[in-house]
Amino acid sequence: MIKATVFKNSTDSGNAVYTGIVMEGHAGYADEGEDIICAAVSALALNFFNSVEAFTEDGFEGGAGESGSFEFRFTSDISPESKLLMNSLILGLQNIERDYGKSYINVKLRRCNTC
Repeated sequence: MIKATVFKNSTDSGNAVYTGIVMEGHAGYADEGEDIICAAVSALALNFFNSVEAFTEDGFEGGAGESGSFEFRFTSDISPESKLLMNSLILGLQNIERDYGKSYINVKLRRCNTC
């Protein structure tokens, strides 16, 4: 199963701001190279990473690991563009979870006031 943990904190206005994400594991939906869930999650994650890099000036660290893991964390103020990109990533992951089930991908939103 892919475990996706999205980190959020609250702003002064009480709105949640997503500050990072960690994903690890494999969906196990099909054999390696044929797993559409792993492929979809990978495409969403890498497109998010590349889009933040290409379309914003926001600081961040992270990337894809050799074992299939993915980590990303903003290191500066988060622009409206990056907020939109992060919300889009989360929406895509939650839609995969809804359509294919929590036995393949589990998306958790976790409050982290120090993130």
